[in-house]
Amino acid sequence: MKQISQLPLAVQLPDDETFASYISEQNQHIIVQLKTLVAANAKTQKLKSVKKIKVSSNKACYLFGQLGCGKSHLLHACCVYASELSLSSLCLSFSELQHLSVEVLDGLEQIDVVCLDDIQFMAGNTQWQQAVFDLFNRMIEQDRCLIISGSQAVSHLGLSLPDLESRLSWGVVAQIKPLSDDDKMIAFQFRAKQRGLLLQDETVKFLFNRLSRDLGDLLVYLDQLDKASIQEQRKITIPFIKEVLALN
Repeated sequence: MKQISQLPLAVQLPDDETFASYISEQNQHIIVQLKTLVAANAKTQKLKSVKKIKVSSNKACYLFGQLGCGKSHLLHACCVYASELSLSSLCLSFSELQHLSVEVLDGLEQIDVVCLDDIQFMAGNTQWQQAVFDLFNRMIEQDRCLIISGSQAVSHLGLSLPDLESRLSWGVVAQIKPLSDDDKMIAFQFRAKQRGLLLQDETVKFLFNRLSRDLGDLLVYLDQLDKASIQEQRKITIPFIKEVLALN
């Protein structure tokens, strides 16, 4: 088996991207599906270890949705949840994998839960598509859990390998709905609170109105403001934001 530490990738998970920190009323059913999928895998591995039998269950999921809906967050959350269930896990992004040899997927079927993000990057690469298809089959054979995300429905990804397209449609397929502005604000304040920051509603609204409505971008700004706040021993207020981020 290829050791995780040997992978030439940054595989450290964000410590604040969990199911609890994913705020979206419209997508709560997807969290239930993902937790059920991972938990079923834990049960499968336990039965196999005790009875030495092959257990048939649903082991694959394809998530899709537009940029900013939280696909990566949910994949990271799956790995965190797997760890809580004493399962091994790994999350990789095709945005990085596309620059590497397909051999990086060798042995991953020995990991309980594997999450692969942004498969749309593989649309023009037949070799990588074949490698993912082969990994898919090995994961299923070993009773492991494979969760893949993409920007489009399977039929709109432009994959050139019909077998992979078929495999992606084989398990659970779920569309992640875009986050509402209210969801984003609640999520932003939740993530701020995790850092020990209590932001006033008007401060959050100022950030959303003046900077970005993309939650990922806003969290980058939050990190910048958090560090500046610690360094200068000041609260994060609108004047402080204007000063740190050079806003008029």
